[in-house]
Amino acid sequence: MQDALFDLPEPGPEHAVIARFKLGGDDRGEPDQWSLVFEAERSMAAAVKAADAGEVDGNEFGGGEAVIFAYGPDAEALYRVMEPCLRALPFRPAHVVLWDGEPADNVVRERIDL
Repeated sequence: MQDALFDLPEPGPEHAVIARFKLGGDDRGEPDQWSLVFEAERSMAAAVKAADAGEVDGNEFGGGEAVIFAYGPDAEALYRVMEPCLRALPFRPAHVVLWDGEPADNVVRERIDL
């Protein structure tokens, strides 16, 4: 009898969607800006989960910008789910990078200005 665990296909490389927004104020932005980013992140996380497109993995503030990270099996599908919330954030300039594979693999599929 075969063990089913050994018959599973290897998962494909995880793709990434990285969104960057220029903030005003000091190096880390202002508290009201953080609130908007956190709210958008929660909305995106719920939409991504409902669409079974991957996961919104968090954010980072610094260098005068906010960065939102998301990962899933298809960067384009993940971006389509996140796009309404990303475009609703008022901070500009802003852009999204779709990565094939992990960002460390350094394979950019597409950059989209918001």
